[in-house]
Amino acid sequence: MSDHEQLNFHNMDYVTGMADRTAAEVEVTRLLAVMVALRDPVRGCPWDQVQTFDSIAPYTIEEGYEVADAIARRDWAGLPDELGDLLFQVVYHARMAEEAGLFGFAEVARAITDKMIRRHPHVFPDAAPAPETAITGWEAQKQVERRARQEHGTLAGVAAALPALSRALKVTARAARVGFDWPDVSHVLDKLDEEVAEIRAELSGADPARMADEIGDVLLVVANLARKAGLDPEACLHGATDKFARRFNEVERRLASQGMTPSDAGLDTMEAEWVAIKRTE
Repeated sequence: MSDHEQLNFHNMDYVTGMADRTAAEVEVTRLLAVMVALRDPVRGCPWDQVQTFDSIAPYTIEEGYEVADAIARRDWAGLPDELGDLLFQVVYHARMAEEAGLFGFAEVARAITDKMIRRHPHVFPDAAPAPETAITGWEAQKQVERRARQEHGTLAGVAAALPALSRALKVTARAARVGFDWPDVSHVLDKLDEEVAEIRAELSGADPARMADEIGDVLLVVANLARKAGLDPEACLHGATDKFARRFNEVERRLASQGMTPSDAGLDTMEAEWVAIKRTE
């Protein structure tokens, strides 16, 4: 009996009420039918007809960010719409795969359902070992899955397309898991000082390739600094960027109240307003 069959047989308590389940099934079926119609080679949408995995992938990433943005803004009214956009991306890729004879939406849903059951033995005991092995089981299962995909090595499976800071966090966390890490935050700060000094040394020549390399080293160390502090560097940068945007918008508002634009005001005036705004926060 497969994992998803075990779930159906032993764990119906985890499934929502019949009415809700039927509504969800109806709407998913309707969405799949819409996707088929959009991709129809004769009567479909001309734009959708010519899309490929490569052309759609950037939209998939963008929709994921829009979901995260709605959550960050606590836009619960808009979140269903954003989640729908992301779900549509999954349906889109599944439809293109089905047209190519690779797989379909059912395989996508089955794969994630089976994987979640397999990785949660404490919730689905019929599918795996005892509850006390739940955490180690998760990592062990992931390693088994990577080997099955012929992905070998500590860093296997970290997507190259991740945002740079997120990828840096994942890659260095994997390395740390096998002991390749600084002992504490102070050592990371020492390394950061070293890397900043190397940037200073490159300033006189200002070779773009060398500067790019050195700045990349600094960013990687900063990502490690966040990790050692138990923080997500991507979230830290998002927060800092939001703070900068909020303060700069207020600088513009204050200048406008004086009949000035940033270009009219000049750096010294803008800096003075910036400092004043910081004091009020």
